[in-house]
Amino acid sequence: MSEFAIEVQDVTKIYRLYDKPIDRLKEALSPRHKEYHRDFYALHGLSFQVKKGQTVGIIGTNGSGKSTILKIITGVLTPTTGSVFVDGKISALLELGAGFNMDYTGIENIYMNGTMMGFTKKEMDEKLSDILDFADIGDFVRQPVKTYSSGMFVRLAFALAINVEPEILIVDEALSVGDVFFQAKCYRRMEEIRKNGTTILMVTHDMGSIIKYCDKVVLLNRGEFIAEGEAGRMVDLYKKILANQMDSLREELEGAEEKAAGVQAEEPLGAPEAFMKEKITINANRTEYGDGRAEIFDLGLFDARGNLTNLLLKGEMFTIKERIRFHAPLKCPIFTYTIKDKKGTDLSGTNTMYEGADVKPVAAGDVYDVSFTQKMTLQGGEYLLSMSCTGFEGEEHVVYHRLYDVANLTVISNKNTVGVYDMESEVETKLTRA
Repeated sequence: MSEFAIEVQDVTKIYRLYDKPIDRLKEALSPRHKEYHRDFYALHGLSFQVKKGQTVGIIGTNGSGKSTILKIITGVLTPTTGSVFVDGKISALLELGAGFNMDYTGIENIYMNGTMMGFTKKEMDEKLSDILDFADIGDFVRQPVKTYSSGMFVRLAFALAINVEPEILIVDEALSVGDVFFQAKCYRRMEEIRKNGTTILMVTHDMGSIIKYCDKVVLLNRGEFIAEGEAGRMVDLYKKILANQMDSLREELEGAEEKAAGVQAEEPLGAPEAFMKEKITINANRTEYGDGRAEIFDLGLFDARGNLTNLLLKGEMFTIKERIRFHAPLKCPIFTYTIKDKKGTDLSGTNTMYEGADVKPVAAGDVYDVSFTQKMTLQGGEYLLSMSCTGFEGEEHVVYHRLYDVANLTVISNKNTVGVYDMESEVETKLTRA
């Protein structure tokens, strides 16, 4: 028996695009076989493998081919070239409406889909109670599904997919439709079947779920395989695609390949110093000003494992580093950072004066290295980082160099509370029965 539940081998999917509907007919009837279409590669030579019992995520921007490969794996689409091998019974939750007859009731759709999966009526009778309890849509289960809201529809579809004891579960963004309580219920159930050995292949834009649940992640871009590996690193690479840092992404991948092959790139004599900021996403449209007596020439964001990244996990320690070069003598410079939300509201921040750090006078040419290390307690979301070097001269506050919105922070969270940040409550409950 194979150790793989899914093997995708050199799969390409090409769609023919026509400018006008009549062009399709012209091409079909052309005696000289003139082509009126252009080829669009939804997938181009894609290969990867999923081991039995693994939870694997597929991530990428819209149009990367994520849903296309899931449909090919489930048999909804056929590849133009290449092959897919599946070892196990698949239960798939693709886009809303896939596999359901809109005119049938919920009950009728449960039995119809069960039959398509190879279950007998008796087997579905035994599973029906669990499916209905999980869906929790009440009497609507006896109404045509065309009357359902999108939330009710996904409840029923997911309840069916996850309660038929699949060997392979495939989920495509469907959980983004349900309410937060149902999503939590679904993830708990997914964790249960995962522990029981079910192979899970999932597509989602929720990077928190990707990091928490996935043993491996496959990164796609414009139909092409970019990389696969540990979830955190793949999400970091994905952020570079979002920031259009493709050159930096390719350099990182090439460097990883050389390292894996045991090739150490030779540093030429007198090579320029590597900068931290080259390995994170920096805002090209940042605002900066100051009188020029100091210059923040490098900066970095480090996660709890020491990786340079814009992606931080809630609840973990992280470090903001600044390197400042001075072009004039100063008695007592102050180094700062501020984190703001997307609306520009200050959420948190500090500086070396507040923290009582021992900052000594500087001369022209001196360089200060400053690190701020703290725990990330902000809720999951997108934030902006600003930093500066300032000082007091007499009673006047002087800005030597300030960088507004110099970098973004993406906080990944598996537990958001109410408001801006988490108070990290410790909860105790005690029940006294009457």
